[in-house]
Formats: sequence, C-alpha cells, structure tokens
Amino acid sequence: MTYPRACDSLWSGATLVTMKDGLYHLIEDGVIAVHQGKIVWLGGRDELPDINATEHHHFDGGIVTPGFIDCHTHLVFGGDRSAEFEMRLNGVSYADIAAQGGGIISTVRHTREADENELLNSARQRLNHLLKEGVTTVEIKSGYGLDIDNEIKMLRVIRQLGETLPVEVYSTCLAAHAIPPEFSGDGDKWVEVVCEQLLPRVVQEKLADAVDAFCEHLAFSPAQTEKVFAAARDLGLPVKLHAEQLSALGGSSLAARYQALSADHLEYATDADAQAMAAADTVAVLLPGAFYLLREKQQPPVAAFRKYGVAMAVASDANPGTSPALSLRLMLNMACTLFGLTPEEALAGVTLNAAQALGIRESHGSLECGKVANFVHWPVARPAELVYWLGGQLPCTVIYQGEKRDSTF
Repeated sequence: MTYPRACDSLWSGATLVTMKDGLYHLIEDGVIAVHQGKIVWLGGRDELPDINATEHHHFDGGIVTPGFIDCHTHLVFGGDRSAEFEMRLNGVSYADIAAQGGGIISTVRHTREADENELLNSARQRLNHLLKEGVTTVEIKSGYGLDIDNEIKMLRVIRQLGETLPVEVYSTCLAAHAIPPEFSGDGDKWVEVVCEQLLPRVVQEKLADAVDAFCEHLAFSPAQTEKVFAAARDLGLPVKLHAEQLSALGGSSLAARYQALSADHLEYATDADAQAMAAADTVAVLLPGAFYLLREKQQPPVAAFRKYGVAMAVASDANPGTSPALSLRLMLNMACTLFGLTPEEALAGVTLNAAQALGIRESHGSLECGKVANFVHWPVARPAELVYWLGGQLPCTVIYQGEKRDSTF
C-alpha cells in the first residue's frame, strides 16, 4: 500500500467508525492522516507508516465517525406554523386550518413576504442547530415560493448558506411541491411553467444540484411528476421524489425509472417499488420526524428494503409544517424506535447512504482514503450511544475539510 511521505495533519487517539460499505468497520486506536482537505491514510496506530505531519491532534478516547449528512431538509422558509400545531392538538382538522389560510399556503405567504436577508438569517439559525450535532453536509429544498421569482429567491438563499457557513450545501429545486394559489385547480399549468420557464432559468443561474417533486393525491400526479422529471433530465439535472407518504401511487417506481438519486418518505411503498429502487440504486430516504408529528401508523417497508438491498438513508425533513426537527441525532433514535432500523443501519443512514442520496458517495460518507476529510469526534464509548441518548447535545469536535470547525458560526 502506498502512503504519503508528508501531510497537513494527523488525528489520533480514538476508535474510528469508518462506515465503509455502510458498516461500523471499527479501527481501535485509529489514526487519520489529512492532506489538502482529503484523507490520505488511515489505520491503527501500530500500522502507522513514517509520515511527517505539520500538525498532530490527539483525542483522549472516544470515537470518530464520518461527518453527518442531512440529505432532506426544507430549512429556508418564512414564518412558522406552531399555532397550527397547537390547533391540531386541540382538535381542529387540517382542512379547517387550510380553509382559514393555514397549511402550506401560510408558509408560502410568509416566504414570499420575506426578503433574501430575512430568509437567510432565519435559515442560518435553524442550520446552526444541525451543525452543532456534527452535520457537515446538508441538502436544502425550495418549494415555498411557488412562483418563478420567489423560487429563485429561495434557491439564492440556499446557495448563500453554503457560501457563508462551514458546511457543504446541496440545493434542490422543489417547485413542484404544491399547486400555487394562483393556479388553484390547474396543476398542469404550473407544471408547464416549472418545466418551460423556471427550470431553464435555474440551470442558467446554476442555482440547483437536483430537482424534486411531491407525487401525492394532494399535490402532483405521477403523469405531472414525470413531465418535471423529463424536463430535468433534458437539462442535465438529477431527480429525487417525495413519494408514497400518504398513499401508494407508484411514485417511487417512477423515480427509479428516471434513475432518481432517492425516493423519500415511502410509508406506502410496495414490494415492487422496493425491487425497482434496488435495480436503479435509488436510495430510500426515511423521514421519521414527519411520521412522528403526523402520528402516522403505516411504516415504510424496511424489511423489503433490506430484502432487495435498497440503501436506506435517514434525514430530518426539517420543515415548518410536518417535521420541525432541528436534531439529526434525534432522527437516528426515531428511525430505530419507530421504523426498526438497527443503530448501525441508522448511522449508515446519515453517512454513507445519505451521501449516495446526494450523488456524492465516491467522495463523502465514510472514512476512506481519497474522501473529503469531514469527520466528527464524539466522547462516547460506542457508536450506539449516538442513537441512544434523547435530548441534549453531545459534545463533539467537528473536522470540516481537514480543519477543526469553529463552533461559533
């Protein structure tokens, strides 16, 4: 095995939880060599070759994991819907709340009213909570503008977050999130606007890394979704999909036909959907926060995903309506307690499989030579502790692109 003669830094003194192939693959008393923001060597201390390092960093025990990846969020939005949350708990139906101007249209209204600076500041506060828990990569969707100018505004804010905070941000255009109030009853017309006007501009201004849609009876049909996918494909953008959250429409199979990076939610996905996703290497992104808040009963078909070898990711789905979740580590616990994942599967869900859901598995998501040096030191005895503890913030040291990340963002 070849190794570098010199590097920028050596990090030692902890057990490495490499997550190679989605498994713990523990390396006791491990060492990581970093050069120019990449991992250039790792292994046990007793295997360490003669490498000259500019800096030496030693941890006093604990574990080191890959940096966490939150691969499905809606962090940019105006206002909040805590009042609606209270109304629902007091017995008011969602239909009644929507009739009073609530629901997603409420968020659309507040998002449209906010300028870029307001959206940036509020999203930054929410994102900071995730960063403090070891997140080094995050995906953020648009979808609360629902007109050309406001969708563009949201996507610009998403790009600004990546430029101003020490985190890699992947931007997704989710203009096909809901039918805008101006197009009430005419989803086809909005899809036409998205495909013919919005997406070409998004590509021209380099504002998105992928395209998403919400395929559901209260949003867009499979036929409408396919039009969005076809337009994205023609423009060279990968796709992903909100699918099978409330009903079985075959959205995840449709996503697989378009080689989608991921299909997300999936409570009503079928055995056939799982087979199609496996064949296409489409990741199943599980979102236990929304399942919990909506008090759903239908669980995603985890057994089928295991049977057919579908990679499972876990994400916060941070959004104002159905998953106001600001802790990805809490989602790890929920994925285990609500969906039956093992702690090892859950940790793979926020590292290697989450990287696959963003199309960056070759460079992120595990501790391996050649990958970006995003990793986190946790002062705990074993990986399961990251899933076990409820509430509070476990202290951690985040290494972002080879450098210790300042916790005062």
